[in-house]
Amino acid sequence: MRTSSQRRRLFRPRATAVAVLAGAGLAFAHTTTGATLAGPILAAAAGGHGLPDPAAPVPSPVTTTPRPAPNSTLPFNAKLTSDDIPVPGGGVRNGACSGSLIAPQWVITAGHCFHDLADARIGGRPPYTMTVTIGKVKDTDPGGHTARVVDVKQSPVNDLALAELDLAINDIPPVTLNTQRPVVGQQLQFAGWGSHSATVLGPSDHLKRGRFTVSGIGQSTLEAQPVGKRTVENGPCPEDSGGPFFTSDDDHTGTLVAIVNTGPPCPQPGAETIARVDVVANWIREQTG
Repeated sequence: MRTSSQRRRLFRPRATAVAVLAGAGLAFAHTTTGATLAGPILAAAAGGHGLPDPAAPVPSPVTTTPRPAPNSTLPFNAKLTSDDIPVPGGGVRNGACSGSLIAPQWVITAGHCFHDLADARIGGRPPYTMTVTIGKVKDTDPGGHTARVVDVKQSPVNDLALAELDLAINDIPPVTLNTQRPVVGQQLQFAGWGSHSATVLGPSDHLKRGRFTVSGIGQSTLEAQPVGKRTVENGPCPEDSGGPFFTSDDDHTGTLVAIVNTGPPCPQPGAETIARVDVVANWIREQTG
C-alpha cells in the first residue's frame, strides 16, 4: 500500500460496477429446519404405546466424510475478500487483502484493509463482511478453512492490523513472530493473493510468491528490493496488502518479518515499504494471548 494516491489499498476504486445493497442482511441469514422425530414421544401423542415398531426398517449408520487437510505449502497464508464495502454516496464495492495466521483465531494483515468511508483506519467490528480463507494455494484446493473477521486491532506504530476470526483454526501452524531487528541484506520470501495488474484489480486465484532482500531499515518499516526481475507473479500488486514477508526452511512453517504496505506500481522495479513485525511483537502477543 502506499500514500493516498499510490497505495495498493483494499479500498482503491474498482473497475467493477457499484451495486446498491437491498436487504443485505439476508445474505447471511441462516434458517433452521426442524427435523421430524420418530419414536416414543410421537407414538404416545398419536395414542400408541411409545414402543418401537419391530417391523420398522433399521436406519443405516451415519458416516462422516473426513475434512480435506489444508495444503501443506505455506498453510498459514490468508486471503481476505469482501464484496460489500460501503462507498461514499451509497452502494458497495469489492476488495481484497492478504495476510497470515499468527494464532488459532487471529490473522495479521495491513491496517488500511479496515477503514471507514474517509479511508481512515479503524478497529473494532468492521463495517463490512470480511471473509478469510486459510490453508490453500489455489482457490480450487479442497482443504483449508473459511472464517469471518469479527474484530480488528490496529497497530499503534505502523500500518498493520490484527483480525480476530469467528472460529479457531487448530490444524495449521501459525507463523512465528520475528523479534530480532532485521539486517540489510537479509533474504525474505513474499506471498500474497493480490491482482496481476496495477490497474485491473481483482485477487489472484492462486498464491503468488517471490524473493526479496532487505535494503533499508526504518523505525517501524523496512525497504526490500526484489531478487531478479520483478513480475506480477513474484512481487506485491494491489490487494497484496498485508501479505507476509517471511523466512522458511521447509515451505510449511515460517517466521514473519514484515507485511506488505506499499511500493512501486507492479511490475515496476523499486523498493517495497513493508511494516516491521519485531517492533510490535509484544503488542501482538498481548492482543492475541
